[in-house]
Amino acid sequence: MQLPVMPPLSPMLAKVAKELPAEGDVTYEPKWDGFRCIVFRDGHEVVLGSRNTKPLDRYFPDLLVALAAELPRRCVVDGEIVIAGPHGLDFDALLARIHPAASRVRMLAQATPASYVAFDLVAVDNEDLRSHPFAERRQRLVQLLGAAHPPVYVTPATDDRALAQQWFERFEGAGLDGVVAKRHDLRYRPDERAMVKVKHERTADCVVGGFRWRQEDRSVASLLLGLYDDAGVLHHVGVTSAFTTARRQQLVDELADLRRHGDEHHPWTSGTVPGARVPGGPSRWSAGRDLSWVPLRPELVCEVAYDHLQGDRFRHATTFRRWRPDRDARSCSYDQLQVAPAAELAEVFGIPRRA
Repeated sequence: MQLPVMPPLSPMLAKVAKELPAEGDVTYEPKWDGFRCIVFRDGHEVVLGSRNTKPLDRYFPDLLVALAAELPRRCVVDGEIVIAGPHGLDFDALLARIHPAASRVRMLAQATPASYVAFDLVAVDNEDLRSHPFAERRQRLVQLLGAAHPPVYVTPATDDRALAQQWFERFEGAGLDGVVAKRHDLRYRPDERAMVKVKHERTADCVVGGFRWRQEDRSVASLLLGLYDDAGVLHHVGVTSAFTTARRQQLVDELADLRRHGDEHHPWTSGTVPGARVPGGPSRWSAGRDLSWVPLRPELVCEVAYDHLQGDRFRHATTFRRWRPDRDARSCSYDQLQVAPAAELAEVFGIPRRA
């Protein structure tokens, strides 16, 4: 492979903002919730580079074929690998692809095929475009891939802030993570937070059902969060861990009373309530990590901020906001969560609905 920009390449990143930047010399795009991927193609060779620059080739054989068919013969393209399910983007299906068995990967490629959404052109033929303004790179990307066939797409983009705000509000139900803004004069700056992203953030009151130790100093590393379903079953839905060093030490004493007899009839201890989502289960994503946890009597309630709900759990770690001593733990249920109505992914792509 001989390209003007060679792998590995760290992608350009985005910093978080509270609201979309003002209209003018800015392009807005949907923020996709998938695997960031820089594609390098030189003739018959196609390499998929992840955000941490490790290759993704073996996990997406279906995309290797599609990208070889749709991309220019010599190019470097930045984008996102996603899997569209019946209710929008399916990140769990995407995670399932990272499997050591090639036969399993091939089976999943048939059952849950992936798509590639391109949003930047880093190089083409013998040109390194990293020093070119984004407006030019975007124009050339559309020229090269605007007529590409599924599962390869060019991300929608607009200079209209009002339309971008509509995307932010309407397309969350399809699994999109927010909106990204890029200046028209922005050069491609690898591994720098040069773009702006606005993500969804809401709050929820959750039961604190346990915690994990921070092994370095035996302080509290994270709190394990729970919500009750309609049947009164407490499910583990995520963690919160944004504490200072001093606060972690204070939590050891504050939680001491709840630790006493915390495992007696705890809804997350083995076999207590069949069907409950519990912490500490085996997972290939956490191989080698210590997932042991300390049960607490499920009486304490805290308010956390979250950005996205994936099924019945928080997609990312939450941010601790405050304690809620006024809340009864049994009242912390799923029905408090705001879930945006699902939107057709075809609307996001701007294409006719397909069978």
